[in-house]
Amino acid sequence: MEFVLDPPRGVGPLSLGMTIDEARGALETLGRLTPTVHGELVLHLPSGLGFSVGFGVGPTRGRVNAIEVWRPQEQDVVRYRDVDVFGLPALEVVERLRRHIDIVPNEDDDGFTARKLYLALWRPFAEDDDPDEESGHFFQSVLLARPGYDDTPAEAAARLAGGGEPGY
Repeated sequence: MEFVLDPPRGVGPLSLGMTIDEARGALETLGRLTPTVHGELVLHLPSGLGFSVGFGVGPTRGRVNAIEVWRPQEQDVVRYRDVDVFGLPALEVVERLRRHIDIVPNEDDDGFTARKLYLALWRPFAEDDDPDEESGHFFQSVLLARPGYDDTPAEAAARLAGGGEPGY
C-alpha cells in the first residue's frame, strides 16, 4: 500500500482535526487496532508500518492534533512530494525535501523538522555511511501535526494573537 503525507491535512484516511470516533473509524479501514494500556489509537500493519494518533488539549481537546507513522519493514510506502521518506537514506530524503520545504535539523536529536507545515522526521541516531545500520541510516518515523504543535507558550500566544489556531 502507498500512503501520501499531506501536511497539514493528514495521511491516508486520517485527518488532523478528526474526533476520536472518526479517527478510530478511519484506522479500522486499514486493519485491527492494537489495544494499549492507556487507550491510545494505534495500528500495526503486517508490513510493520504503524500509525499512532495524538489528541489535543485545551481548545483542540478530543481532536486529532498529531499523526505518527513508523517505518515498515516491507511493501508499504510513505511519500511526501514523491519522496519515499522511509525507503531512501535519511540525508537523501532531507536533500530532496529541501527542494520544496524549509526543513532543518532538530537541536536535541538526529531528526529534521519542517515547522511551518509541521512535518517531523526522526531516527534514533545518525549513521549516514552504513546502509546496513538501518535504524540510523533511514528515518524510522514521521510525525504530522497542526502547525504550532511544539510552540513555546510565547509562540502559541503570538500565533493566537495573529489569528492562527492553537497547535496543541
